[in-house]
Amino acid sequence: MSEFANEGGILAARFTGAVAGAGVSLIYLLPQTHREAASRFLTGLACGMIFGGPVGLWIIKRLEITEGLSGQDIMLTGSAAASLCAWWGLGVMARVAERYAGRPKP
Repeated sequence: MSEFANEGGILAARFTGAVAGAGVSLIYLLPQTHREAASRFLTGLACGMIFGGPVGLWIIKRLEITEGLSGQDIMLTGSAAASLCAWWGLGVMARVAERYAGRPKP
């Protein structure tokens, strides 16, 4: 995993994957306000940058497709998946919490 940190192409793939995943997450679950869109995008970007490597490695091992993939491919895939899942899941939970927050308890 340490070889991922020192290569410029890996950093570019990590950033590109994180941006792509964050963008797709905004399309899947449309934001209600500009503030929500910005927070979701930044959350997805941060999660993709931080968790892109481990998620990419988990995906290729789980799917057993380790042969023929470069570090950039692994990082791009992992960053996009981590970014997409981060706010897709959190966005659903936030909407459910918002819906039931105003209801009085029985």
